[in-house]
Amino acid sequence: MSETRRTAFITGSGRNIGRAVALALAADGLNVIINGSSRRELCEPVADEARALGVEAAIIMGDIGNRDDVARMTATALEQFGTVDVMVNNAAIRPRKPFLEMTDADWDLVFDTNLKSHVRLNQAFLPGMIDQGWGRIIGFTGMNAIKGHAGRAHGSAVKHAVWGLVKSLAAEFGSKGVTVNAISPGPILGDRDSQEKANQIADDLKYIPIGRLGAPAEVAAVASMLVSDSGAFVNGQMIQVNGGAAM
Repeated sequence: MSETRRTAFITGSGRNIGRAVALALAADGLNVIINGSSRRELCEPVADEARALGVEAAIIMGDIGNRDDVARMTATALEQFGTVDVMVNNAAIRPRKPFLEMTDADWDLVFDTNLKSHVRLNQAFLPGMIDQGWGRIIGFTGMNAIKGHAGRAHGSAVKHAVWGLVKSLAAEFGSKGVTVNAISPGPILGDRDSQEKANQIADDLKYIPIGRLGAPAEVAAVASMLVSDSGAFVNGQMIQVNGGAAM
């Protein structure tokens, strides 16, 4: 357990935006907990890079959509670090399916992974944040919370729900020293199949005034600001990082 540094738990931090957020917070001096659902080999280099920045880094694997996994992961984090001061709810799934073909199981999977995970993780760590009078919670919404997308009715519905959760928690816990905000990334360059990536970029660029896709580090910079002292008066907001794709 670290006696001097704050600790951040970042879900889905083995690659892309989650990785960038973990390393940005490590560069800011926070201990980081790296999480992935299955591929530990992606998380280990991130933890090594964080340790090279002079902070503690732990890897806690588990499926955020699974109640038992979340209970185990949160207990492990609190045992190792004492408190988790920053909770970054980044991980999500983005399945596509025609609405009329969606089953209860399809809806349950998306809601468990993309919404109930926020509820369970935040409930686990909020008591410690309240006790110390300081905490930061960041949810991720994305374009699904701004625009409707064909084939993603469940994804859009749940991201709107995340935005509602963020606002409610911001109102309830702001007086306790805990800020709660959302980051809404637009199209961001990441690890994707090359042809799929090329096709997606061509489509995305049609509606981005800046004329390029974003970088994970540009999203991570917003997370860094929200966690910092400079972001202490930002609460209950959804900050869009999308190059003007939605205004």
